[in-house]
Amino acid sequence: MVEKIVILDFGSQYTQLIARRVRELNVYSEIYPYNHFPQLDESVKGVILSGSPFSVREANAPKPDLSSIRKKFPLLGICYGAQYLAQLLGGEVEASKTREYGRANLSFINTNNPLLTKLSANTQVWMSHGDSITKIPADFEIIGSTNDVKVGAFQIKGENTFGIQFHPEVYHSTEGSVLLSNFVRNICGCHGEWTPQSFVESTIKSLQEQVKNDKVVLGLSGGVDSSVAALLLHKAIGKNLTCIFVDNGLLRKDEFEKVLHSYKDLGLNVIGADAKNKFLSELKGVSDPEKKRKIIGRCFIEVFDEEAHKITDVKWLAQGTIYPDVIESVSVNGPSATIKSHHNVGGLPEKMKLKIVEPLRLLFKDEVRRVGRTVGLPEDLLNRHPFPGPGLAIRILSDITAEKVAILQEVDSIFIEGLKSNDLYNKVWQAGAILLPVQSVGVMGDERTYENAVVLRAVTSTDGMTADWAHLPYEFLAKISNEIINKVKGVNRVVYDISSKPPATIEWE
Repeated sequence: MVEKIVILDFGSQYTQLIARRVRELNVYSEIYPYNHFPQLDESVKGVILSGSPFSVREANAPKPDLSSIRKKFPLLGICYGAQYLAQLLGGEVEASKTREYGRANLSFINTNNPLLTKLSANTQVWMSHGDSITKIPADFEIIGSTNDVKVGAFQIKGENTFGIQFHPEVYHSTEGSVLLSNFVRNICGCHGEWTPQSFVESTIKSLQEQVKNDKVVLGLSGGVDSSVAALLLHKAIGKNLTCIFVDNGLLRKDEFEKVLHSYKDLGLNVIGADAKNKFLSELKGVSDPEKKRKIIGRCFIEVFDEEAHKITDVKWLAQGTIYPDVIESVSVNGPSATIKSHHNVGGLPEKMKLKIVEPLRLLFKDEVRRVGRTVGLPEDLLNRHPFPGPGLAIRILSDITAEKVAILQEVDSIFIEGLKSNDLYNKVWQAGAILLPVQSVGVMGDERTYENAVVLRAVTSTDGMTADWAHLPYEFLAKISNEIINKVKGVNRVVYDISSKPPATIEWE
């Protein structure tokens, strides 16, 4: 049985980060909404209460019944979680005179306490709160303070229940990982055996038990998630897995042929479906981004369904769902209000009357890559940048034509190959080019031109939720711009996007 730490989510922007930090200690963690958590069994070794955008003083603030947790499992409240514990048990929480947000230092640390052992004197922590605990119950002991926050950390005497006002999960808390290790390893007694190798072994075994001798079909995209899912299933059920890779005519230059060849080299049973003409025909004259997405999603389902029906007795549809997708569907605030249509290929299982198998549903993106390396996915597939489901359709800011796709493919190819040859590709989270519906005047030789403008976009990020524009060298950008204008007929102007996310998004549509 896998040891686990359960995190109850009160809606904090940092909740996923808590889970990731725990997993970096090779201990499995799961996130549940505070109002929708299951009965905790013996696999659970401890519970963490997250922060929250709410104030415990608000009437509608999250206030779950913790009687099935407290004293039965080690418990750590972070920020709101700490304030809720204090208020619940008779303490007082009041609005701070000034909202405390940013770096602070622990001026007092009880290093004899098991939670704070090995922390350095005056260690830096990250504060993000508008309330403070002003009075603690008699059985609470203060174990950490800052100059401004007396109750910076506490333990309830005689039990493994702790609260901290700061956020150990963010990088600005310089020894946050030490504190979390103290809780997870020392207090909860976890052994740290949840590794990529152990995940691969247990997943292959569970897939064999789940699928047995049934046939499975999986849609490959060329991306990391579907590729790793395919390799895990291939190791579990071999020839009973059939993969379908659809060419929608909106992939990068030569991508269909290159990726298809890579998959076959891995021994996967892959069907390549050339559907370029169908997609381009259906998209003719459509400029609205949402309509493009819906058309592409519908066409994909139709092509995939047609190819899958050529295989007899298929019982399962495999999907590359990862853990952030799972969390999103059961978040404290409910599913996101604006799920992009191209992610919603949920019509497939119902249309094809298939059961779902999701080998990666427990993993974050960085964990998927580590598992991919463990199962032997080649580095060129493993380190590929994210690429949008609708492909180049949402990087052409107008209607889609074969000519526009060809222009953008050439521009994109020069940019991406340039990043690789200049050792910049792996320093960037995602990069690509956008074709604008704008023509500008230019001069080539002795002639004036009136041709297309393109945008180069490159960002740095850890998870895609936030991103900064990549500060690529000017010399590199100048060289790439010159090469694009000289080599790609129809382009006479190149610009570089220096917007961060937020407020901008990574993609333009």
